[in-house]
Amino acid sequence: MTVLAVPETTSTAVSPATELLAYLPSPPQGVWDIGPFPLRAYAVCIIVGIIVAIWWGEKRWQSRGGEAGAILDVAVFAVPFGLIGGRIYHVATDWQKYFGADGNPVDALKIYQGGLGIWGAVFLGGIGAWIACRIYKIPLPALGDAIAPPILLAQAIGRLGNYFNQELYGRETDLPWGLEIYLRFDDAGRLDMMNGVSSGEVHSVVHPTFLYELLWNVAVVLALVYIDRRFRIGHGRLFALYVAGYCFGRFFVELMRDDEATLIAGIRVNSFTSGLVFLAAIAYVLFATKGRETPEQLRPGGGPRPWPWQFGALRAAGAATGPGSGDEDAAARESDTGTESAHYDAADPPAEAADSEDGGGSGATDPLAKPEGAAESAKTDEPADSAAGPQDSSAEPDPAGLGGSAESPKSATSEDAVDPKSGANESGAAHTDSVSSADTDSAATAPRNP
Repeated sequence: MTVLAVPETTSTAVSPATELLAYLPSPPQGVWDIGPFPLRAYAVCIIVGIIVAIWWGEKRWQSRGGEAGAILDVAVFAVPFGLIGGRIYHVATDWQKYFGADGNPVDALKIYQGGLGIWGAVFLGGIGAWIACRIYKIPLPALGDAIAPPILLAQAIGRLGNYFNQELYGRETDLPWGLEIYLRFDDAGRLDMMNGVSSGEVHSVVHPTFLYELLWNVAVVLALVYIDRRFRIGHGRLFALYVAGYCFGRFFVELMRDDEATLIAGIRVNSFTSGLVFLAAIAYVLFATKGRETPEQLRPGGGPRPWPWQFGALRAAGAATGPGSGDEDAAARESDTGTESAHYDAADPPAEAADSEDGGGSGATDPLAKPEGAAESAKTDEPADSAAGPQDSSAEPDPAGLGGSAESPKSATSEDAVDPKSGANESGAAHTDSVSSADTDSAATAPRNP
């Protein structure tokens, strides 16, 4: 998004026939002074795009089963990172305009004058989102799929800011939808294409490439929504399709521009970047084979949700996350092995009642009869037993279990009904709640593992 500073001597005459064909006028100005504060249309468009992306992203995230407010929490991290990254990319690729012979380094900080590179915005914005997802225990690929269409729609809205700034346009044309570029002057009569007001004098009629990109973005948004509903893809592949779709259109839009730009091997840097990023995005779509995340995987693990400026709370939340917690890969493995189905089967009220009838009080006082009940539980709730630890699945009583197994002589079924995923350390606590006062003596005499 390069701002074109047009010198007075470069104004070209436009024929009357061309003026009749060029029916798309540029705005007479892009800045309005409200007291001491300038209201810039470019900044307004960027802000409106961000608000729309957060609102729609929240809707899509909740429809997938995510927790309300998660997109806003992540955006508080991602948006500042994205703005900084976009500006850094723009300045780095057009460095001569700020650090060249006629440049002013201070202008590199004037983001309101236009100039945000989408590649830097997505890269650093993604880092900010990754930090937030680590803190809030949200799977980043699933979040990317939810916000991909809203982000691209926000980019389309932001392109309207280029229209007010009279920037990001292409070569001269005589097509009916050509865009008139006006000369703008400040109060002192000096040429100021960015902050000035149009005199009505047409400088040139050009391809409205910002409009081409805007329309392409909207088309890709509609395609992403359709693909998401029709095929229900997940694990970041919809986000990769967004990146690929945008890059494809941006590559051809760049070919229509002739303003000054950094070249790599004779190719405009944005075209070069679009091609490479497009190939990387397509490769991800082809090789990322994981399915769509379940609603259970989208919900954070609970706990506080601090703001970015609450540094102490952020450190505490990150420490509470710990290694491996909130790992979507672990959750996917757990879902694939059927652990979740074992949880629902064990917690089913009829199954729990049947277990309690088979393993009543007599089982707690007769250690020789209890291994049979434990064997039946192992057959019916095999995934849950395997999660709690290795147990004997044989139907015959094991005499060695009197001295080695601490759990089989007791009410194994009552413990499984409490939590089939709990480990051996948690089973002792569950047992203290399930053993009645009449069984206290037998429970106390039962052997325990060290």
